[in-house]
Amino acid sequence: MHHPPIQPLAPRPSRYGIDPSLVKKRFADLPGMTSLSIKELFPDTPEVIYPGPEGIQAVRRAAEAALENVDLSMIEPHHTVNVLASHHGFTLLGGEPYAELLRTVYDVVKQRTGAKEVRLRAGVGLRFRETEEYIVRFNLKKHFDSARGMAPIDEGIPIETEIGTLYGLKRTYDADWIIHVHNSDVREVHFHRQVDRAVKPFGMSYARIETRSTYHQNLGPRGANFTARAIFESPFVQSKFVGAVFLNMSPSGVLSVEADNDLYRINDTITLDGLRYYGNMFQLLGKIEDCIVGLDFPCPVPYVFSAGVIYCNFVGANVDLFDLDVKLAPYTWYTEALYGKDGKPLIPDIKPVNPAIRMVVHNYAWIGYPSAFFSQQLPTIVIGKEQADLFEHDPQNLEYMKYAMIGENLEDAMKFAYRTTGTDKVIVFDGAVGGINVSESLAEYLLKVAPEVSAEVDQMLMPKWLKQRGILVSA
Repeated sequence: MHHPPIQPLAPRPSRYGIDPSLVKKRFADLPGMTSLSIKELFPDTPEVIYPGPEGIQAVRRAAEAALENVDLSMIEPHHTVNVLASHHGFTLLGGEPYAELLRTVYDVVKQRTGAKEVRLRAGVGLRFRETEEYIVRFNLKKHFDSARGMAPIDEGIPIETEIGTLYGLKRTYDADWIIHVHNSDVREVHFHRQVDRAVKPFGMSYARIETRSTYHQNLGPRGANFTARAIFESPFVQSKFVGAVFLNMSPSGVLSVEADNDLYRINDTITLDGLRYYGNMFQLLGKIEDCIVGLDFPCPVPYVFSAGVIYCNFVGANVDLFDLDVKLAPYTWYTEALYGKDGKPLIPDIKPVNPAIRMVVHNYAWIGYPSAFFSQQLPTIVIGKEQADLFEHDPQNLEYMKYAMIGENLEDAMKFAYRTTGTDKVIVFDGAVGGINVSESLAEYLLKVAPEVSAEVDQMLMPKWLKQRGILVSA
């Protein structure tokens, strides 16, 4: 049974993307496209609180209930509190669930403690003004006593840790207390490997560029994870830490809101749920043998979404990204880090990018993340001269168009892609909520192999993944 495509996330005005009026057509509008819900693929998928009939109020209600179990007694009326956020949360399900979670945390803290000043401090990665755009979009300055974006090049503060001096962002810690508000989405599994996922922002969103670059340029996820833990466990951070509040995510939407004074209790919950619910999708997409990829989402190239999985993780779906025994391959290997200037892996052990991807049609995606590697590795068509010009003038993407060609419109580009690749299977990374937009032929294939994937994850992979992380789960 074929369903109409799910509505993709609408284009957004941003300094990092083309004007929304230039996005003339979406993949969901093309003939031969359909959608699959996560429930169709995996019937044991849990119910979500959002999206749902209660709307965004479900997030507020769940957050208020979760915060009832969090001790806020250390916050006195004359104290200041920084509510800490990260930019990626604003791209989940359109961003409103995360924005509502932040508002709810503010309201509860104000009501229960009477704190004189509760501020929002929102960290970001390589797009230094992105969180400022989200603060405006979701009207957060009017809700908080003050709201500011933080960039990794802002003034730092030395933090003494058990491994030496590391550097956080001064604005993160310029209050008496901090509350860490994040999400469990596995987006950057290539960096955190689902190890200390809840702790990672202390080494990234809240850290100076010299420290956060241990993920990107120095140690990779096998080593860099300990920098975030070292910062979080430092006496300085612990002296300010109140607790954490998380959107617990699944490929279908928001599972729950988790809140606790103990960050590691939240970490155990989201690690287990992340492996359980995203593991199926990762393994299913890894079964695709050939396809055309559509990029159609307001995010930088590697971060565009499909069923909770981002494009750069699909680029690595020929390897089990959750398997900690796999050497080198699910590292930062999809970026330049482990490739030479000739575009080839530096050593034979490094896996190539996913050979199932025959062509990429870039209908809509943002600048602000070094992405030339993707167009170098995979045949790419960028729709519209305006979008091509945007990438050519982005300091982080000066060579993106060197390896890509320009298509005048989406329909003609797809005709070319079908004819050139010889496949009619299409997967679209467009942020469709609760499911995935694909071509009819790929939908039939995924429905056919999903039961086999589900059994493999339940019976073989989950026990291995959990054992690797020292997680014991009763029957």
